[in-house]
Amino acid sequence: MPGLRGNKVYLRALEPEDLDFVHTVENIEEFWEVSATQTPYSRFLIKQYLENAHRDIYDIKQLRLVICDLQDNEVGLIDIFDFEPKDQRAALGILIADPSERGKGYGAEALKLLCNYCFTHLAMHQVYANITEGNETSVKLFENLGFQRVGIKKDWTYSEGGFKDEILYQLINK
Repeated sequence: MPGLRGNKVYLRALEPEDLDFVHTVENIEEFWEVSATQTPYSRFLIKQYLENAHRDIYDIKQLRLVICDLQDNEVGLIDIFDFEPKDQRAALGILIADPSERGKGYGAEALKLLCNYCFTHLAMHQVYANITEGNETSVKLFENLGFQRVGIKKDWTYSEGGFKDEILYQLINK
């Protein structure tokens, strides 16, 4: 994909060989809150998902890419979802799977590459992210890239025996 290579990472399409990586990541419970997951995913379901990953974003309204370091190691996943071509907007999500790989600038560069892709190649007017309160790492990441806090959804997510607010961040292509 054009324009998806930076100084630290590049973004690539999912491959059948990513089965083990995606299966592992989708079954890390700490990510379930942000992905609205309630139960583990089987290898069978992940394999089916990968078999359909080639489908066009205009058809399935989402795109998941693998974040790789320049040594070709998979370090995370980044998503475009709730893609609305008519309204020229899409939601973004990102995760760096291995805690030891966090804080190295991979997420910031990957998010910047994806925003540029959305604005340049998909002609998006805006991208947005929903971040659960307390996720200060994500708040800092998105704010550092120019996303503006535009709203709060009160008591939006039930987690750990209580409700949490969800913060809406938006970046408009000017």
